[in-house]
Amino acid sequence: MMSRSDYLKLADAIAADIASGALKAGDRLPPQRDFAYERNIAVSTASRVYTELLRRGLAIGEVGRGTFVSGDARRGVTVPAEPHGARIDLEFNYPMLPVQSAMIAKSLQGLFLPDALEAALRPVASIGTSAARAASAAYLARKGWTPGAEQIVFTANGRQCIAAALAAVVPTGGRCGVEALTYPFVKGIAARLGITLVPLAMDEHGVRPDAVQKAHREGRLSALYIQPVMQNPLGITMPPARRADLLRVVERLGLTVVEDAVYGFLEDEAPLAAEAPDLCVVLDSLSKKIAPGLACGFIVMPQRLRESVMAAVRSGGWTASGYALAAGQRLMADGTAHELSKLKRLDAARRQQLAAKYLDGFELQANSKAYHLWLTLPSHWRSLAFVGAAARRDIALTPSTTFAVAAGHAPNAVRLALGAPTMHQLETGLQMLSGILNAREEDFDTTE
Repeated sequence: MMSRSDYLKLADAIAADIASGALKAGDRLPPQRDFAYERNIAVSTASRVYTELLRRGLAIGEVGRGTFVSGDARRGVTVPAEPHGARIDLEFNYPMLPVQSAMIAKSLQGLFLPDALEAALRPVASIGTSAARAASAAYLARKGWTPGAEQIVFTANGRQCIAAALAAVVPTGGRCGVEALTYPFVKGIAARLGITLVPLAMDEHGVRPDAVQKAHREGRLSALYIQPVMQNPLGITMPPARRADLLRVVERLGLTVVEDAVYGFLEDEAPLAAEAPDLCVVLDSLSKKIAPGLACGFIVMPQRLRESVMAAVRSGGWTASGYALAAGQRLMADGTAHELSKLKRLDAARRQQLAAKYLDGFELQANSKAYHLWLTLPSHWRSLAFVGAAARRDIALTPSTTFAVAAGHAPNAVRLALGAPTMHQLETGLQMLSGILNAREEDFDTTE
């Protein structure tokens, strides 16, 4: 019988081949049965080897396609890298409008008066100021939901909101249910907090309530992290019936819902907190609504979690800067932030129309109001190879593997983020992608 150290030695040998360049990014590993036969080992042992490679980030599985050497194998990362200056960036979703800098500059003129600037440069607590909380509560309100100013805690950005909320509601070593395809950075955040993410099955309406029950039976969950409105990467907004069914299950199981509402400004739907305020923690930020360089995060929590969330923000060093908070307060209070949100709704809709035009005939999952869409690839393309082919045309995309929580269970798809390029760049990029989709993988050398 092969010992644990023996299967790890096999994994180490493949890792060495990757490090030396004998196996390159995008190379397909043999099916597990073939791997087992070649090395005279049990199929179950081969499965352990492949699972170890997936765990290390050295390999990526694509449903129905097999297992491939990861494009990020040498770094062992499973989330997007830093923005790398591609000519057409369809990877990072930071919508910027031509008019917004002038609008922001006008709003912030008063901030540069000596007295205002002096106040803005002072340190602030996690709860900010009473004026900032009041402006934020009014700005975040939706039809049917108005958070109380006393419910709001600030962080420096949306990712810090996620970290603080999870730290407050999930103990170290605990389990948190997440959508099977989810915001990629939550994986790294959970790993650093010692939290296990449990992928939850989804359908066209979002997370399935029965999947939550099943995951909880298999090992107690402490919370859910989900995106009920304009889900990333699929664009799903939960319909009323699904929201009600999910909340009934959550209440019965005694779970807390951490709901990421960062794209909620593109819809009219209120967060789940409107229906279950004591069960839900709402996360939001200004980076998409205003600009990535003016980041400020909001955590809206029930009273029972207030002290835990505040302590998590302080201990994590995630408190917002006084300057960002003062700038955000002005933009929210004078209506500039609202106006930018309205303009970005129109902008997102135009970009979706452009994508539908150039990608007509391909399998898309798209919300007509969203800044992103999900493209299922034709059978003659693999996700990683398609991303590589696009990169050779100076177009940056995100493969499905980046969003998959369970290693080896990524669909053959890519996400297109539509918000960053100019309209001209977007049109050019979509035309080029259409051409690549109609070509075949073997026409492109993506391994050099």
